[in-house]
Amino acid sequence: MIKFKNITKHFADGTKAVHEFNLKINQGELFVLIGPSGCGKTTTLKMINRLIEPTNGQIFIEGKDIRDWNTQALRWNTGYVLQQIALFPTMTIEENVSVVPDMKKWGKQKTKKRVDELLDMVSLDPSLYKNRKPTELSGGQQQRVGVVRALAADPDILLMDEPFSALDPLTREQLQKDIRKLQTDIQKTIVFVTHDIDEAFALGDRICLMNEGKIVQAGTPRELTRQPANTFVKEFIGDKKNEWETPVSEIMDPHSEFIASLDSLNELPLYTAPLYIFGANHQFLGRRQGKEIVDHDISISPETMLQEAVYDFEKTDADALPVIKEGKLIGVLSYKDIVRYLKDVNGPLERESM
Repeated sequence: MIKFKNITKHFADGTKAVHEFNLKINQGELFVLIGPSGCGKTTTLKMINRLIEPTNGQIFIEGKDIRDWNTQALRWNTGYVLQQIALFPTMTIEENVSVVPDMKKWGKQKTKKRVDELLDMVSLDPSLYKNRKPTELSGGQQQRVGVVRALAADPDILLMDEPFSALDPLTREQLQKDIRKLQTDIQKTIVFVTHDIDEAFALGDRICLMNEGKIVQAGTPRELTRQPANTFVKEFIGDKKNEWETPVSEIMDPHSEFIASLDSLNELPLYTAPLYIFGANHQFLGRRQGKEIVDHDISISPETMLQEAVYDFEKTDADALPVIKEGKLIGVLSYKDIVRYLKDVNGPLERESM
């Protein structure tokens, strides 16, 4: 969707803001640019809609160099949300949201329908809010209006430059949830700038960590957490490990009491359940049921995240599930394994004194 090719930006005062920036942002992705102050993230964002022109290199949108786009058409196709919400104070909320549709000469009925639709989408009842002025709204409500104003003309791309950083923590957390839900509904390509790593992890499908104008590492939150490129990434991210994103391979028991070979089956008591059976070379044969071996359709792979594994447990009455890799039984994950792991990570539960 958006592709940066060898982008460099040097300002007239000698500031080298961005260096040899190469990156692809996928369609429908919520992509976060993060890094310390002065790292070039806002400059990078503003080059997408040509508020800032690169010194060297090319930026493509839908395969077309942005220099070949009509500038007005490019910006109409690129909604922009700032930290400074910049609603027009003398206009009503409806008039604020209608600005770009009016410039594009939409009809009154089409624009009115779009305004109502968008305000509903961010839980601002049009009948209550569209005739109010910005000063009659809270900071969080104003920022919601800023977001829907950027979406009013149905752009393909939404640029968001630290839009929530001036808000109180509770409002900020709620707006983060709102923008994730909104993204699920509208499936726009969103490029989001923040300096807050918690916000980046809460929002980003992928995150690009920058420093001194360069990409240090780009990847999913899990990739940055589990495979940091260097010490800078580790220190910037801090301890962000989410226990629910732990792969099953780190929790399972490869020597579980629920595992047995076909050769030893006759020696085992019938009441042991569930019991998963393997044959030659640890090939998974199925689950023992009485004296028979039956197919077992619910299994998990070692790469499965713990959260997904818990969903699998909800589909069955079993207390343990087989872990299968390339047809081989390599271990078992049980509820006891999960509880033990969470206890190790979070520490033992404290009993309240009676």
